[in-house]
Amino acid sequence: MLCIAVGAACTAENSVATPVVSPAPSAAATATPQTQPLVFSGTRAYDSVVRQVALGPRITGTRPNRVLGDRILNELAANGWVTQTQTFTYMNTPIRNLVGIKGDGRNIVIIGAHYDTRRRADQDKQHPDQPVPGADDGASGVAVLLELSRVLNASRTGKQVWLVFFDAEDNGDLDGWSWLVGSRYFAGKLTVKPSAVVVVDMVGDAQQDIYLERSSNQALAGRIWDVADRLGYGGQFIRKLKWDMVDDHTPFLERGLPAVDLIDFDYPYWHTTQDTPDKISADSLQRVGRTLQVWLESKP
Repeated sequence: MLCIAVGAACTAENSVATPVVSPAPSAAATATPQTQPLVFSGTRAYDSVVRQVALGPRITGTRPNRVLGDRILNELAANGWVTQTQTFTYMNTPIRNLVGIKGDGRNIVIIGAHYDTRRRADQDKQHPDQPVPGADDGASGVAVLLELSRVLNASRTGKQVWLVFFDAEDNGDLDGWSWLVGSRYFAGKLTVKPSAVVVVDMVGDAQQDIYLERSSNQALAGRIWDVADRLGYGGQFIRKLKWDMVDDHTPFLERGLPAVDLIDFDYPYWHTTQDTPDKISADSLQRVGRTLQVWLESKP
């Protein structure tokens, strides 16, 4: 993601996007019955962050990126989600978006995160040419979505939920790459109109401060912040506008869809080699994941 001044714009250029599989998912999975309600576990999510980082940098087009993608698909399937992939080529590099679908109905909600990591730590004064470990910037959002795939009771949502893992978000301004390559392609191929898109990015910081992001749909954000308040997370979900982000929610906003960027950009280790699991908190992941679970399972 890229933090910008209010009013700036971001476009993906030089794309050589050639679809290989289906353009966008449309089939719904049958919800798996749950005898007892499951509750989001920040500890499980934190363990997922550790496992992702242990693979090494998950740079688009590399083996660790592919291995993580396969693991995501396997975990979604094991948790009863219908999985789909969307592949194309950009800058002579294979790109793969991943999708899990569960629930029924025409009301589609997308929860998204990027699973790639940045190839160079350009904000690191000592090691600017080293790759970013990506504990917060990538792994935290993925961990929240994977834990949601375990605990979410799709039958209670009254919605068709898509968990979407975007590739190629984080190499913008490096070697001719643009930002948001995966999400821009995904949004451009949508054949349905989701009622909400929520992007989860950089949410694991132990010193958690999640402000309202300026470009996001504020009505949708307000409903999510209301849930956080009810759960006692008002100290971390702060009802003040702060950052204006170009992130994976941006392509959906450009298509006129209600989208929110759930991000804690007050993170001193952004795009550095210090973005490691010791900077992440299970409690922070718990607050975000539990808020999303309750929001999704609360019928309008």
